[in-house]
Amino acid sequence: MPKPQVEIYTDGACMPNPGPGGWAAILRSGRREQVLSGGEADTTNNRMELQAAIAALEALKQASRVELHTDSTYLQLGITEWLPDWVARGWRKRDGKPVLNVDLWERLYTLVQRHEVQWHWVRGHRGDPDNERVDRLAYQAIPKAH
Repeated sequence: MPKPQVEIYTDGACMPNPGPGGWAAILRSGRREQVLSGGEADTTNNRMELQAAIAALEALKQASRVELHTDSTYLQLGITEWLPDWVARGWRKRDGKPVLNVDLWERLYTLVQRHEVQWHWVRGHRGDPDNERVDRLAYQAIPKAH
């Protein structure tokens, strides 16, 4: 049986950074759409970007083929380029310092083992309707974090 195809848009926001933050994700499979959002009272933008991707992948009920769109280079480069080296070094960067947000990176690493995820970077605030929508949802989630 083929894996379901899911398109996901994610975003995180923090105001100020660090400070209260919000995250959001839009998941689409066929004609079905699910919107997720949440926030934290004391966080960073990078943590919210990670949390959005984690929440979206955790919401999938079965192993899926995923096209995940993010405007976060931290998330996109982290998962596609930096993560294999971090894992090989025991979650340490090249300079030997611990990877920041390792708790969230470990959760994301576990999730991407279950799904076939293609990561797509999109330029934020450039008119992509889904990116703009998820950005608004992430900012709207910030007050809920207080």
